[in-house]
Amino acid sequence: MDLYAQARTLGIQTEYIDGQGHRRVTEPAALQTILDALPPQPARQFIAQPVVIRAGRDARIELGAAATLPVKWTIKTGGEVIAQGGAGERTISCPRHLPHGIHRLHVTDATSVSEDVPLLVSPERTFSGDFDRGWLLAVQLYGIRSSRNWGIGDFTDLQGLVELAHQLGADGVGLNPLHALFDDRPGDCSPYSPNSRLFLNPLYVDVGRLPGFRSDAGTQAAVAALRANDTVDYVAVAALKWRALRAAFAAFKAKSARDSRDDFDSFRAERGDLLSRFACFEVMRHKLNRPWWQWPDEWRQPGDAVCALLRQSADESEIEFVEFTQWAADRQLGACRARAHELGMQVGLYLDVAVGVQSDGFDAWNEQLAISRHLGVGAPPDPLNTAGQDWGLAGFNAVGLEISSFAPFREMLRASMRHAGAIRLDHVLGLKRLYLVPRGFGPDNGAYVQMPFEALLAATAQESVAHRCVVIGEDLGTVPEGFRERMADWGIWSYLVMMFERDDRGAFRGVDHYGANALVTFNTHDLSTYAGWRSFSDLKLKRSLGIDPGESDDARWHALTMLDEVLRRYGIQNNDLYSVVSCLSRTRSRLLAVSLEDLLGLIDQPNIPGTVNEHPNWRRRIPVSIEQVTSVIDVDALKRATHERSRAG
Repeated sequence: MDLYAQARTLGIQTEYIDGQGHRRVTEPAALQTILDALPPQPARQFIAQPVVIRAGRDARIELGAAATLPVKWTIKTGGEVIAQGGAGERTISCPRHLPHGIHRLHVTDATSVSEDVPLLVSPERTFSGDFDRGWLLAVQLYGIRSSRNWGIGDFTDLQGLVELAHQLGADGVGLNPLHALFDDRPGDCSPYSPNSRLFLNPLYVDVGRLPGFRSDAGTQAAVAALRANDTVDYVAVAALKWRALRAAFAAFKAKSARDSRDDFDSFRAERGDLLSRFACFEVMRHKLNRPWWQWPDEWRQPGDAVCALLRQSADESEIEFVEFTQWAADRQLGACRARAHELGMQVGLYLDVAVGVQSDGFDAWNEQLAISRHLGVGAPPDPLNTAGQDWGLAGFNAVGLEISSFAPFREMLRASMRHAGAIRLDHVLGLKRLYLVPRGFGPDNGAYVQMPFEALLAATAQESVAHRCVVIGEDLGTVPEGFRERMADWGIWSYLVMMFERDDRGAFRGVDHYGANALVTFNTHDLSTYAGWRSFSDLKLKRSLGIDPGESDDARWHALTMLDEVLRRYGIQNNDLYSVVSCLSRTRSRLLAVSLEDLLGLIDQPNIPGTVNEHPNWRRRIPVSIEQVTSVIDVDALKRATHERSRAG
C-alpha cells in the first residue's frame, strides 16, 4: 500500500481546495511525518467506528461482512457487564434505556474473533438554555483595570464585571480562556496557547482575599507600579503574585480555619488524581526546566506511582502549594458564578475553550496517546491568511480518543463547564476534522485528518446536559458541507460574526438571516474593533507591520456603505456602535455579545493573528478602571439598543 493509500485508510485527506480556490496536495515527507505521529489504528472489521445511541432513537448496530455469524455481544461499563445478547444476522439490536455514559461494546463472532469499540449513550441534544434572548458583555479579563488589582484583571474584578453587566441589563459576561498558562515564560501570554485546559490560571486569583494574607510596603509599591502600566507585564505580575501566593499558602498552613482546610481537602478529593498529576507536573517542569520528553525516563510517562513517590519526598509541600493555588482560583471563579446566579442572570459566565494545548504542557504529557506533540493544529491558506496558519498547538487525535473511551475530551469539557452557563468551543470544525501541520513543515503543507464527529458530539451532549451548559461552536472559516446542519441537529449553537455575514456583492445580511440558536456579534478578538474598523486603523497597522490585510481601502469604503444600507433598512439612521448593536439585537439569535473594547471606543484590537512581538497581543489594558466604565460609555444608548433582549428593558 503506497503512502497516500495508507493515509486514506486512516481518514487523512491528502488533498483539498483551500480558501483561495487552489488545489493543495500534501508533500510525501510531510505526510509521512503525520502518519508516524499518530497512534497505531486498532485492527477492526466488525464495527468500523464508535457507536452512538441517542435517547429516544433506534439502537441498531450494523456488523461488517468479516464477522462470522452468529455473534455474541456484551456492553460493559468499567468492567461490569450491563447488557449482553446474541445475533444471528448482521444487525445488533441494543436494549433501550441504556444508561447515559460511555461504555464498551464487545463483539465475538462464531470463530471466537473479538473486537470492541466505544459505545456512547447520550441525550438527544445538548442543553438548550432556559432563556429567550439575552446579551453578554464580552471582556478580556487580563486587561481589566481597577483601583485594587495587581496590574492584571482578577476574579474580584470579574465579580465586579458581573455586577456591571447586570446593571447594564446583560445576562452574563463573556471571557477569554482562563486556562493555565506558562506564566514564567516571557512573551508566552496568549490565553489560546495553554499549558492545560483542565486547570485555571492562578494569576487571576485575588491574593488579597485569601485567608491570612498580609501585604507589606514593598509589595504595595510594586503593585502600584504595575497598576499604572498600560499593558500587562506578565513576568513582573507573575513574580509578585507567586511570591504573594506562597505567603498566603504559608499562612494557610500555619493557622487556617478548620472550615477552610476542610474545603481545600474536599476540592482535592473532588479533582482527584488529575489534580495530583498536574501538581506533580508543575513541580517537575520547574525543577528540570526542559520539555517533558527530555525528563528522566521514569517521569516521561504520567503515573500515579511516581507521583506518590514525589509526594513522599521534599517536594510534598510544593505539590500541595500548586493544589492550593488551583483551589483558590476555583473557589473565586465559583463565587463569580454564584453572584451571577444571585442576580438572576440567565447565563452568568460564558467561557472560551482553546482548540489545543502547548506540546510541552501538562495535557500533552498527561494524554500522550490522545495528543501528539509532533503535530500542530492550524488552518490552510485563505484570503485573510494567504500562507496558512500553524497555531503552535497540539490537538486530539481520533485513535487515541477512541482507545481511551473519549475520557480526555470529556475531562476538558467538564473543566470548562464547571462554572459556566455557556462555553464556546474555539474552531469547532475540529470535532469533524483537524488541519494538522507536521513539525518542521510550513502551514501550507498540512493535511485534514478526520475525527470521530458523531462520538464527539455525543460526548459534548452528555456533559452539556449534565452541567446545564449551552455549547456554542466557533464555526468560522472553510466549513464542510452539512457541518452546520449536523451541529444544529445536536443542539450546538452557531457563532455568527456580522463582519463575515455578507453576500457576494458585499451587502450585510438582514436580521432575518441570523438563526435562533446562535451567538451573534459584530467582531471577534482577532478582528478590528468597531472604532478601528470605521477609521481604517486596522488596515494601516497591518500594512505598517508588513502584513497583507486582505482588504483594500476601496473595499472598506464599500463595506461602510453597505453597513449604512442595512441599518437604514431597519430605520436606523446613525452608524455608531449603538446603531449596530440595535440592529443585531433585532435578530432571532438568542445571545448577542458586545465587547467592552467597542463600548469604550478603543481603536486597537486584542490580537493580530500572524504577529508575536510586533504588536502587544493579549497585553493591552482598558484605559479606564472598571469603577469608571459607566461614566465613560453611553449607558442610556446601550440600554435603548439592547431593549428588546435586555433584562433592564
